[in-house]
Amino acid sequence: MLCVFDVNETLLDLTTLDPLFTELTGSPTARREWFALSIHTVLAVTATGGYRDFGEITAQAAADVCAQYGHELTDRDLSRLREGLAATPAHPDAAEGLDLLRQDGHQLVALTNSPLATGETHLQNAGLATKLERIFSAQQVSRLKPAPEPYRQVLRAYGVEPGQAVMVAAHGWDIAGAQAAGLRTALLVRPGVRPLPGAPAATYTAASVPELARAIDVSHRSGPK
Repeated sequence: MLCVFDVNETLLDLTTLDPLFTELTGSPTARREWFALSIHTVLAVTATGGYRDFGEITAQAAADVCAQYGHELTDRDLSRLREGLAATPAHPDAAEGLDLLRQDGHQLVALTNSPLATGETHLQNAGLATKLERIFSAQQVSRLKPAPEPYRQVLRAYGVEPGQAVMVAAHGWDIAGAQAAGLRTALLVRPGVRPLPGAPAATYTAASVPELARAIDVSHRSGPK
């Protein structure tokens, strides 16, 4: 099975940015508001057929959220945010789960909305890059997830049918995009994560990457004889 992993929040723990956003805004919820606004913008851009650099989107969203709390985001603030993102650690379960999947013979890649160089750097700094065969970016097809082009890019690169790949993400919108492209899906239920209301269920649902690895292993062993 080709396992395609989303990066931000799925493999990398963005909660480490909470102190910075709290410092800049005085609100303990500002980091979540920032990421939600970033994704809201991604969805609007994608739905209207456009493309924007995800790094620019997140920077502009940070400025907007800070402005709502009366703080003007400075160049220094933005540099600190970028430095914080580059140092974002992996979730504690990520490395173990990736190792289990590799041991079971699955191919592992990442697919991020971040620019390719950014995604590569963040995964390297988090110690996960060597556990993945390749890192793909939506930038390479000038379309952001959940548009179909990023998912299809990965399928073409590996020459597999959609049903031979599973998209792993901690975001309902990413799961929906992969489902629309025909991939199997795995919703990683990080704290606060819920399926999209009324959406088709993911092929797998797990609370951690090791749990997902075990579920995929059981599914394969109990598959058609």
